[in-house]
Amino acid sequence: MENYFQLEITKFEEGLKSLDIELSEHQKQQFIHYYEILVEWNKVMNLTAITDFAEVLQKHFIDSLTIVKAINPKNTTIIDVGTGAGFPGIPIKIVFPETKIVLLDSLNKRIKFLNEVIEKLGLKEISTIHGRAEDYGKNPEYREKFDLCVSRAVANLSSLSEYCIPFVKKGGCFVSYKSEKASDEMKSAQNAIKLLGAKIENVTEFNLPDSTMDRTLISIKKMAATPKKYPRTAGKPSKEPL
Repeated sequence: MENYFQLEITKFEEGLKSLDIELSEHQKQQFIHYYEILVEWNKVMNLTAITDFAEVLQKHFIDSLTIVKAINPKNTTIIDVGTGAGFPGIPIKIVFPETKIVLLDSLNKRIKFLNEVIEKLGLKEISTIHGRAEDYGKNPEYREKFDLCVSRAVANLSSLSEYCIPFVKKGGCFVSYKSEKASDEMKSAQNAIKLLGAKIENVTEFNLPDSTMDRTLISIKKMAATPKKYPRTAGKPSKEPL
């Protein structure tokens, strides 16, 4: 088992080299420990359908870190909306420890898991909040306070923009991770993005390292303050996209 772990970590490091990321021994151990906590908790609650070590390294950890293809997260304040099992926020934090990160999720059980990961990995300047993006997006403590908002949540881009753009300060960026090409989604989200005070600045399409899996990162730049009426009340953004 030790040899298998070592072999896969070597492949993981090679995948990260294509992103110009090099891990210290300590960071490698943090990723292994993160994986161990993930599969342990996954036995009693549904965190991920992907549990094989090699697949977690590629489809969760490397995937989270492809953010560098769109933006350099170094020294930024970040909110990860709908973080789930901590993706992409925790891998970004491990590789870029100087970032300040908030993980937001609506399920308290997941928040307990995330708090354990943070504690066991000894991560600093990273916190969790339990609740809905629609509520926290109106909270002055979080509204327009972040350089960067990231989300791998499965939602259409119109709804996701309403959840995420209110957190971003003017001049900052929202990066949406998509697991396929997203041209239709971008077309139908144009109106929402504009109403929220932002514009699509860049679209990065690529294959996940060492695979044929399509990935798209949509970078949306905040140009002006989001009108106070957004985000709308809980449930509205997904039921009635702008």
